[in-house]
Formats: sequence, C-alpha cells, structure tokens
Amino acid sequence: MRMILRVILFVSLPHLIMSQDNTDKSKFRQLGTELPTPNTYRTASGAPGHEYWQQKADYEIDIVLDDVQQTIQGSETITYTNQSPDVLHYLWLQLDQNIRAPNSMRDRISQFTISPTTGFDDLNQLHQTFDGGFKLLEVKDLNGTNLHYTVVETMMRVDLPKPLKPGMAYSLHIKWWYNINNRMEIGGRSGYEYFPLDDNYLYTIAQFFPRMCAYTDHVGWQHKQFLGRGEFTLPFGDYTVRITVPADHIVAATGVLQNPKLALSEHQRKRLEQARVASTPLMIVEPDEALKNESSRATSQKTWVFAAQNVRDFAFASSRKFIWDAMGTTIGNRTVLSMSFYPKEGNPLWEKYSTKVVDHTIKTYSKYTIDYPYPVAISVHAQSIGMEYPMICFNGGRPLADGTYPVGTKHGMISVIIHEVGHNFFPMIINSDERQWTWMDEGLNTFVQYLAEQEWDRDYPSRRGPAAFITEYMAGDKAFIAPIMTNSESIYQLGNNAYGKPATALNILRETVLGRELFDFALKEYCTRWAFRHPSPADFFRTMEDASGTDLDWFWRGWFYTTDHCNQALASVTWYQPNTKDPSVEKPLAREGFDKREKGISELMNDSLLPVTKVEADTTLRDFYNTHDPYGIYTVDELDYESYRNKLDTKDLDLISQGWNYYEIAIENIGGLVMPVILLMEYTDGSHEVVRIPAEIWKMGDHKVTKVFPRKRELARVVLDPYLEIADTDRSDNYYPPQPSPTRFELFKMQRENGGENPMQRMERNENLKK
Repeated sequence: MRMILRVILFVSLPHLIMSQDNTDKSKFRQLGTELPTPNTYRTASGAPGHEYWQQKADYEIDIVLDDVQQTIQGSETITYTNQSPDVLHYLWLQLDQNIRAPNSMRDRISQFTISPTTGFDDLNQLHQTFDGGFKLLEVKDLNGTNLHYTVVETMMRVDLPKPLKPGMAYSLHIKWWYNINNRMEIGGRSGYEYFPLDDNYLYTIAQFFPRMCAYTDHVGWQHKQFLGRGEFTLPFGDYTVRITVPADHIVAATGVLQNPKLALSEHQRKRLEQARVASTPLMIVEPDEALKNESSRATSQKTWVFAAQNVRDFAFASSRKFIWDAMGTTIGNRTVLSMSFYPKEGNPLWEKYSTKVVDHTIKTYSKYTIDYPYPVAISVHAQSIGMEYPMICFNGGRPLADGTYPVGTKHGMISVIIHEVGHNFFPMIINSDERQWTWMDEGLNTFVQYLAEQEWDRDYPSRRGPAAFITEYMAGDKAFIAPIMTNSESIYQLGNNAYGKPATALNILRETVLGRELFDFALKEYCTRWAFRHPSPADFFRTMEDASGTDLDWFWRGWFYTTDHCNQALASVTWYQPNTKDPSVEKPLAREGFDKREKGISELMNDSLLPVTKVEADTTLRDFYNTHDPYGIYTVDELDYESYRNKLDTKDLDLISQGWNYYEIAIENIGGLVMPVILLMEYTDGSHEVVRIPAEIWKMGDHKVTKVFPRKRELARVVLDPYLEIADTDRSDNYYPPQPSPTRFELFKMQRENGGENPMQRMERNENLKK
C-alpha cells in the first residue's frame, strides 16, 4: 500500500546547476588507455614481473677540489653492465653541468618579463656570463683508445666499438673539469657558499661527474634534457670515490669513509666509534676545532676515500668550517650513523636539532616504507638550499647573527631536513623517474614528511598534507594549473602541483578513503616491491589497488589526471513524516500549518484595510463551503481511518505510529572532482552522528545525488565535510541551515625593512628592561 508522506520542512540551498553531458565521461570508468599494458616486466598487480630487469653502472672516481680557483677536476672509470635483453650500440650519459654552459638550452628557452618590480638582481641575471659547463678532456676505453662521442646539450652519446650484448659489461674512462658556481649569486643544486668574514668556502658538490642515463623496459634511454626543474633518473651501482681537498678540510660524502686513519685524527676516530652507540649526538669535530680550522690555510692536500654500494648517485660536501656531530640510530638489528656537518653560523639551531631530526626521520620513514638500508645518513648545512642525494643532503635554516631565530626559521629547518633526508627513500631507494614524474618522489616524500613532522611535535605547523591547505590552489585559474600527471618541465606552480597536491591526495586516501590500516599496508607493499628498482606511475597506482583490495581508478583519474577540484554543496534538505491518516493527528497539524502560513503582502493589507467583502455583506451568497470547517474531525473521518488501519499489517502500523522522521538530503558536485560525502548531523536533543558515504555514490551521475535518512530524532543542523577531509574549496554552501562565515581583515602599517623583532629578541629585550 502506498504511504503518503507530508513535507514538514523543505530548504533549498543556493547551488550551481551543472550542464549535462551524455558522452561517456564517467568519473568511475577504468584507467584503460591511460596505463601501459601489463607484461612480463611489470604485472597488472603493480609488482615487478618475473622477467623484470635493470641496468648496473659502477664507478671509480678521482676528484680534486681546487679551493683557490673553485674548480673540480675529475677522472672516472665507468663499468656498465647490460642486464637488459637488448643489444646496445651506444651509451647515453648525463652532463648536468652543461646547464651552466654558455648559450645552454636552459638559457635559450628562459623567459623574462620586465615589470615595475624588476630589480637589479633580476637584470643582472640577464648579463650572467659564468661558464660552469663540463670541459671534457678525454673519453677513452681502458686501452687508451679514443671513443667517438657526441655531446647533445646536457647529454652525451658514446658510440661503442662493438655492440654490447645482454649480460656483457663495458668500461670507459673519462676526464673532465669545470668551474664551481657561486650558489648564493646564481643559484643551483650544487656549488659553493662564500663566507667573507673569515674568507672561507663551503662546498656542496653534486652532478659533478658524467653519469649514466637510465635505460629501462618502459622508457628505453631516459635522455630528456636537463633544464633545471626535472631532476634525475639514474641506474644503481657501486661507487669508490677518492676526493682530494686541502688538508684542513672536513669532507662529508655518500657512503662509508675507507681511510679514517689517514683522514681523521685519533681523537676524531675514537669519538666516531663512540657515536655509533650514543643515544644523543657526540661531537666528532668540536666547535673550537672548527673555529681553529677557519683561520688555517693548509698548503698540503688530503685524499678522503669513500665507498658506497647499490646507490644511484654520489655527492659530497667539503669545508674547513665544518663542525661534525653524530649518533647511532637503531633500524631493525642494524645501527645507522646519523650525522650533521655545519658551520658555526648554523648554531644554536644545528647542534640542537639537526642530527636528532635525521635520527627521527629515518626511524619514521622506516616505519611507513622499508627499513633504511644504508650505513649512514647525513645532513649538511648551507644557506638557502634543500637538495638530496644518497645518504647525504644539503639543507638551509640559519639563525640570525645574534643567535636568535624566528620560529619559522626553526620549523623551516626541521622540515627541510626531514624532507631531504626522506628523499633517501623517494627516489634514492624507490628509484622513480624524476626527469619525467616529479610527483613520484616529491609528492610521496612530502606525504611521509607530513607524517614525520606530526610525530616530531604535537600540532607541528606542517605546510603541506592536510586537505584544507590545497583548496586555494585547486580552485584557482585552470589556465595555470596542470594535472599532476604532467612532465616536470611543463608544470605551473611546481610546489603545489608536484609536492602539495599529491601529498594531500595521499593523506585523503589514508584518512578518508581507505583508512590508515589499509593505506599503510598498501604503501609499505609498494615500497617493498620497488625498493632498489625503477617504478612507474602505473606500478604505484596498481600496487595501491592490489594491496588495499580497493578500486581506486576514480581517485587516480580525478586527482592525478585532471584539474577538477572538490566543491560539494548541500543543495536541499527536506524533512518528511509519514501521514498517519488519523484525523485526530493530521487535522490539527493541518490547521496549525494553515494558521502559520506565510501571508503575501496583499493578504496582509486586506486584513487591515478591507472593511467588508461582498460575501460578508450579502449572506445569501454563502453556501456549504463558507461554513464548513475543513480541519474539523468528523465521524466519517474516523470511520475511514479505522478502515485504513484494518488494511495494514503489524509492521506498517508500527512504522506510522513510532514517530519516524525522513530527511532527504541532496548534495551537488560543483567542482567536478568526485569524493566521499561526509555529513555531520546534529539533533535537537543535543546528540550528533557522522555519516560517511563512499565516493561510489556518484557512480550513476557525478552532478547531484540524493539520500534519505530515517531518524527518530529531530534534525537541527547538517554540516558537509565537517572535519575538512575532502579539500572542499567553498565551504559557504556546506551548512544547513545556511551559516554566514565572517572574514576578519587586519589593518596594518608596513614595517620598515628589518625593523621587526622576532620573539626571542623581544623576550631578551624584556629581560634587559627588568634588570
């Protein structure tokens, strides 16, 4: 029998009607042509296939750092092992320093616009004449025979004298030199920082040698030009590197020091051994010793020898200014040396925090990914930098000259150390293609960085991760937003696109879509599968689905392949109650509704200004309907009700007599990005509940959905996305009843440049005033 529902309250909230498109554009269609076909190298589950292979490149490198001329002179022997099923006729190498060669491609394609804010520094960049490109001296085989090579901007092709067959290895020898760039003047991931007060240099050196390009099953040779933004794609191998520097320099590098008796003093060696079991950092090079080194000018040289196994790259830092501390970090049944190298200008921040942050980072990342496999983890301080390499990274975060620091400097330093140390996992171990897909290392790393920051200190002010932090970017001008799945060199707003948005997406996947348990298992499975291998985006997407048992194609499509944003809106809330047909119940309610109806202006005016109507004046015009009370309760009504009840079974009678309310809530998807629907429902009795509806509610139509909620309690308030989980870009339409949100504005005067105090300086002045 059909039940009649009466509408108690209908509230239609302001919303945007989206156009209909009948073509097959379902947000839930599978990622078909977007992903490569699975094969014996990479499976449909996202795991390496039974025939997966990757190449190997081993290096013997000799480097001389000239602290007078600021140059690097180097020679190397590369042994390249072809573990692919393909025959190779040539090898491709990366010459990254050629980005600083005169008339480089990067310079030729760079764009510049003069505006009212253009300054001297901007114009000076246009006149930059520094030549930092590689100067190749020889490319030979091990017999000393010259090899034919062709330099193509930042790449070099070496033609092999005979084809390199599968399973075979080939060795070549290269000599070169280049000028080291002043990083503080012209920038760069590598270079030097000059300290004029003590006339010293701090070198952070990377991309300093010709490196093998990656050759993979899904790309072939990855020889896209290095233009500065898309970073590096490299094969794994073993390194032995001999670094010759002034004898009073301290060197930090990828790998393990092989000649400590020659490189370190007896005291330093003893302290280094003690540090392995120390639970707090121990000084290896004391501040007083570093200060003494600053004024020395050794005329002799010292060679530091480092070895590293199964790494994809190598970097080092060198300076006579370095303070050096270290502590042991337990990872599984191994001890890792967590270490920091920094000039005195980094204190007090660096001696207080750096090594403990390194320790915290590799522990936290190991929990969420794989156990940190390398023997050391190093943080080096240089101004205005954040750059990562295997086992070593270069990080900014410097106090003011008086030793105080704004809280932003402290948190910025901690965050950059977590981020750059975290890059050991993404991409140094889980070795994705940075040149093509920045997000695969920066996005995943930023996400785990967020987890590590939150475990560092409660309510840590993370910049990226929570959904609400990305809404302004996602709601922005689509002309300047690219999908995450865009090549590194073609991305607008790199930080938001490749760092912030992927990190936010993963945090939403963890907290809202999958839940922590499923997500953490799946991420750990991905990291385990692809540690020391070359994953692609498809491998990540497929593994996350495979390990979580969840179809996430809709999520990847929306977040990674489109620029859609999330803007859900409460379109309407309608309150229904069953019509009992009991005249003793329904007719009084109907009378009350009539009496409380909203009257129009004419009816209101006539009530007070119209003295008498024609029917009121002429009673002969009146009939039954003028005197009949439609809301009266009559015997016929009671008999009809009794007849109606006799036709109902017990279940139906209970349904109409137990006081059920039915709330029909309509939600619109204005932004286009399908996401779960999360509702906070508050009731007049003070109780509340959170209703979580999976994103699949949109599967039959992604513009508007309607759901009915039967409740015995009376609804007082509804909030859509109450805990800021889905990156909703406009929350003004998320409330029933509608809720105005005041925006506070601040009146201010511009402070003079450098005229403000940080809180540490202010409190120091306060103490002096009290004295």
